[in-house]
Amino acid sequence: MGQVSVNVNGRDYPVACDDGQEDHVSRLGAYLDKRASGLSEQVGAVSEGRLLVMTGLLVADELSEAYDEVEKLQQEAKEIASKARNQALEETEDSYALALNTLAEKIERIADSLQKN
Repeated sequence: MGQVSVNVNGRDYPVACDDGQEDHVSRLGAYLDKRASGLSEQVGAVSEGRLLVMTGLLVADELSEAYDEVEKLQQEAKEIASKARNQALEETEDSYALALNTLAEKIERIADSLQKN
């Protein structure tokens, strides 16, 4: 099991993580520290616990917005795929209709030529 020291708002916190995840956890800690520092500058002096709760809420809000955006993009992708399928189906139907009309014309010419003989 890996171990990382994460520094948030000037205080180190030991964090256990899976082996190989140390760099990732360190990056997450650095992001959390950045958000906490920015929030601390905005709201002024607050208790450490309150700052961490506010930072957690801020990050949770960012995550919520990201999930909403992903959901929106997935819906748009589904709509685009549906339109593309419908367009492809229409093009296929048009192609089959043209082929059937061409065959019908050939059959009519053959029938006309057989009736003349």
